[in-house]
Amino acid sequence: MAESSVTFFLEKLSNLVIQEASLFGEVEGQVKLLRNELKWMRLFLKDADSNCIYDERIKLWVEQIREVAHDAEDVIDEFIFNMDHQRQKRLKNLKFLKRLPTCVGFADKLPFIHELDSRVKEINVMIEKIMVNRSKYGLEALVTPSSTSTDHGVSQQERRTPTVEETDVVEIKDGMEVVKQMLIKEDRMRPRAVMSIVGMGGLGKTTLAKKVYNHNDVKQHFHCQAWVYVSQEFKPRELLLSIISSVMSLSNEEKKEMREMGEDELGGKLRECLNDKKYLVAMDDVWSIEAWSSLRSYLPESRNGSKVLMTTRNKEIAAQANPHEVVGHTDSQALVYELRIMDGNESWELFLKKTFGARDSTPVSLSKALEELGRKIVAKCKGLPLAIVVLGGLLSTKEKTEPSWERVLASIDWHLNRGPESCFGILALSYNDLPYYLKSCFLYCGIFPEDSEIKASKLIHLWIAEGFVQRRGKEKLEDIAEDFLYELIHRSMVQVARKKANGRVMSCRIHDLLRDLAISEARDAKLFEELRHLNCRYGEISSQFKLNECMSGYLGVEQLTNLQTLALRAGSWLEGGGLGKLTQLRQLDLRGWLTPYLKKGFYDSIAELTTLRTLVLRDMEFYKTKTLLNRVGLKWQENIVEEKTLIPGLMSFSRHTYLYKVFLQGKVDRLPEQTEFYPPNLVKLTLSSCELKDDPMLILEKLPTLRILELVGNSYVGKNMVCSFGGFLQLESLELDSLNELEELTVEEGAMCNLRTLQILYCHKMKKLPRGLLQMKKLEKLGLRTRGEELIEEVQQTEGEEWDRIRLITSINKWD
Repeated sequence: MAESSVTFFLEKLSNLVIQEASLFGEVEGQVKLLRNELKWMRLFLKDADSNCIYDERIKLWVEQIREVAHDAEDVIDEFIFNMDHQRQKRLKNLKFLKRLPTCVGFADKLPFIHELDSRVKEINVMIEKIMVNRSKYGLEALVTPSSTSTDHGVSQQERRTPTVEETDVVEIKDGMEVVKQMLIKEDRMRPRAVMSIVGMGGLGKTTLAKKVYNHNDVKQHFHCQAWVYVSQEFKPRELLLSIISSVMSLSNEEKKEMREMGEDELGGKLRECLNDKKYLVAMDDVWSIEAWSSLRSYLPESRNGSKVLMTTRNKEIAAQANPHEVVGHTDSQALVYELRIMDGNESWELFLKKTFGARDSTPVSLSKALEELGRKIVAKCKGLPLAIVVLGGLLSTKEKTEPSWERVLASIDWHLNRGPESCFGILALSYNDLPYYLKSCFLYCGIFPEDSEIKASKLIHLWIAEGFVQRRGKEKLEDIAEDFLYELIHRSMVQVARKKANGRVMSCRIHDLLRDLAISEARDAKLFEELRHLNCRYGEISSQFKLNECMSGYLGVEQLTNLQTLALRAGSWLEGGGLGKLTQLRQLDLRGWLTPYLKKGFYDSIAELTTLRTLVLRDMEFYKTKTLLNRVGLKWQENIVEEKTLIPGLMSFSRHTYLYKVFLQGKVDRLPEQTEFYPPNLVKLTLSSCELKDDPMLILEKLPTLRILELVGNSYVGKNMVCSFGGFLQLESLELDSLNELEELTVEEGAMCNLRTLQILYCHKMKKLPRGLLQMKKLEKLGLRTRGEELIEEVQQTEGEEWDRIRLITSINKWD
């Protein structure tokens, strides 16, 4: 973990030395000294990270290194940030941007270089003391080389080789046929029934359910099937959408309509679809009877053999779902199958399969001593398939020798002595045995919601963005990260959810017990407190899945103090002032139903984020209509749900000197007239769905640094726009998109004198091109997209030399 932090910072530091070396002067020696010391630390940390759990002294030493690495990174980040700000400041003050240099001169850098020199010296002194402590307290003798600490992941060839499927690994032979018969056996006297698979975590409930669900006999028996992951944080509406997408063939337009429906309406559609069908709905990982109760009324109780297949840890839930059934796995007539713990022979067979890739037709030959050790190891798993599979994945990477297996057995005993949960102890051993380069990648998986399907490409890019993936020769970072994912799959720390046609992994998921482990270890390693980028823009953190419960109860938004990018759907995590403590934020992107959170605490938080470079606030319009509020089960009542606007509560952005891009979507009564309200260096502004009644140009034309302006989606609902003399002096691009009421744009002489791009899209009531168009001498592109003929004819038929120039730069797209 600490090794990853140091490696990521070393790459950044090396880039800085290359870029700014000529201007460092005396500080160059201190920066290079810092880099060299960290390189030595990194080599020692590869093994120390794996040993720190065994000795508190090593743990403390590793934590100190991690902290000093992040202190150093903060110093370098601040220096780079100040240099960037100086460049922007210099650009603003230059009169002839294209003719004069835009770099920051030595005199401009001098104060920052002196500050950097002073702070790097302090960090080098701290590092020296930390390294002295390594010898002083005899830490070298405590750190033993890790057999897995190598700079190589799985090979290129292995990455392309299909991995062993979980369904091939966990054999539950006696349960397969029993559960299948429960599903396909028909009793015309009984309405739709619920069949449950019950067992503790790690026994293989989901695996057994999937094998039965995907069996050809089952597929042929039912007219349609759907599989949904429920988990503790279930949302009935999302479950309904998931089932509907499986049992109904929908066009893109129909899918869009479904997404806008409330729970009752969706349930009605589902019930109507299933009424005359023999269906199978699988509900995986049900934690409460409420999850079943929220869906049961939408699943027709037809007497045609339809079934619901449920997996749960709780026998009571299974009993309540079918209150008249007998619970017991030996009775094939019952609709509850209780998974048992594997016996010794089954456990050994599974262990050999995972450790050696063994099949029944190719028995493994082991020496008597090695088999004896292996059976002792398997016995520690106490018949839990998940523990056996994960431990087998660990041993598959080890030498098949007695000393190697003896060390693993000793490690298991140590972990089991740390707590009563045998499975959790074995999982912790498998995590500790991971190579240093995989630990951060595995722990990062804990940030995703329980039972969620994680897109492989998204996970890979997030790992890269966090700096968990280091360069390896000439290989692409994406390929290296994919190696890491496949190695975690090979070790059974991550499971394959779906594959592409070529056999490569499309998506994955993490078992909830392993996710608990990831969260626990991440808490100790302070991983999420060091998180730089959290991008779940299309995910949702709701009142039931708050950000301060995002990692199962320990992580609050105020703890993510190192975040530089935050892109999330709105939710109750916005309540309070936690957002305002993320003082390192560079990009903030909030979308969804913002209305309930547009309060003083929210606006105060935005005011505190003075390092922002990009701000995106999207209050999704369709959530705010009374009809749709009722659809999603909310009542429109005074003082409970009010229709609010984005701007009024926002405080002045005068302190946001780095804020260059702003995107606002949502109701805005009127724009503030004082230019002091707006960020002083604002370059790009996008307004969408604001429904402004007053002409926004009269205010926006006074912003001195604005270069790009986009007014889209009825951001203005008036008929006329006027750009006054001397307005928009720096504006280079203007886009008017879907302003449904706009009829005329007037550009007075001396306005928009630097405009290079003008886009008029879907403004169907505009019958004439902007008055003043011909005086825009620097215009290089005019884009028109309309269903009317008037604008197109004006461009194509008007005569004159200036119109010839306009025709050459015009792009026309006729929209029917």
